Amino acid sequence: MKFNKNKCFFASVYVAAVSAMTFTGFTSYAAEQNAQINETLSLIRGEEIQWAVSEIVQNAQKTTVEETLTAVNEAKAAYEAKLEEERKAAEEAERIAREQAEKAAALQAEKELMASLIFCEAGNQPYEGQVAVGAVVLNRVKSSVYPNSVSEVIYQSGQFSPAMSGWLDRVRANAGYSESALQAAEDALNGSNPVGDCLYFSTGGYGMQIGDHFFH
Repeated sequence: MKFNKNKCFFASVYVAAVSAMTFTGFTSYAAEQNAQINETLSLIRGEEIQWAVSEIVQNAQKTTVEETLTAVNEAKAAYEAKLEEERKAAEEAERIAREQAEKAAALQAEKELMASLIFCEAGNQPYEGQVAVGAVVLNRVKSSVYPNSVSEVIYQSGQFSPAMSGWLDRVRANAGYSESALQAAEDALNGSNPVGDCLYFSTGGYGMQIGDHFFH
């Protein structure tokens, strides 16, 4: 009887042990599986995060490249606009300088022509008489009866004998006028006028007399 009780007791313990081992083994297996699942999820999340970060970096790089290209294009456009502005300014400055040089050359030629005529017509007359000859030429330029330029007035047919004889051109070509005649021409061109509205002069006749000439 006692043996049977012991046998039942040991059988119960054995069953309990086996059950415990079985349960424990299942629990460990479940824990192991759970750990693997968590590890897999962690890897997936890591890849997702890495992908998201990569996408953000790519977008940021793309934005930076686009902004850089925009800035470069704007800088290039500004530089080209500046070059164009400088080119136009240089061309305008060159045009103005050329016009001023041409104007200065024309004025010098006009002054030398006037000086040549004054020298031929009044080189032996007092300085006031030389300026007066230049003033007559300019009065004719202003008059509606005569041509509108110094050269045309001086070379008008039948008006000034030195121009018709060729003497004027010889003096002009060789710069044979005197310093006094050149200064008288400059003064007359600058507005000096001792004879008013007179359009003629001669060595005889009537009018305002200066030296040997009469102006009327």
